[in-house]
Amino acid sequence: MLKGGKVGLRARHEDDIPVLRAELHGDVVTHARAEGRPWRPVTPGAEDGPFTVDDTDQRNVPFSVVELAGGALVGSAVLWDIDTHNRSAHAGLGLLPSARGKGYGTDVVAVLCHYGFVVRGLHRLQIETLADNTAMLRAAERNGFVREGVLRSSAWVMGEFLDEVLLGLLARDWTPDARR
Repeated sequence: MLKGGKVGLRARHEDDIPVLRAELHGDVVTHARAEGRPWRPVTPGAEDGPFTVDDTDQRNVPFSVVELAGGALVGSAVLWDIDTHNRSAHAGLGLLPSARGKGYGTDVVAVLCHYGFVVRGLHRLQIETLADNTAMLRAAERNGFVREGVLRSSAWVMGEFLDEVLLGLLARDWTPDARR
């Protein structure tokens, strides 16, 4: 497990999947705001549903997020579209509603940076988020991510186009947290 100050990132367990599906995928609005794809219902136990893990997929590394104090599941995190040639990846996370507003997002981003830069040797991490997602913008910027641009009206979300903010962080600009 990779540890932050408040949370740990660990492999996805089979019993995490129903919780993540119910709490994150089952919330249509939250899912639509996070995914960039239309929501669709998923049959329980589906092999290709959200949050299932394909261990042969080297371009995407999903994690379950757990509280260090007690080990409760609080969300999901991922480094996705890992490009080994350009040594870059995208970072994302989703926290269960009960875990929001506790500083976990900032800690998750910090641990993802540690994994990407130290463990994987990446050069660049990138985050795209809706312009009104202040929690993710704050978590990214607290970890040194810089706003690089706005993708105007790029996301179709629940009947309207919304702007997305593109944030980037280079390994040379990252300040590792002393807790790791």
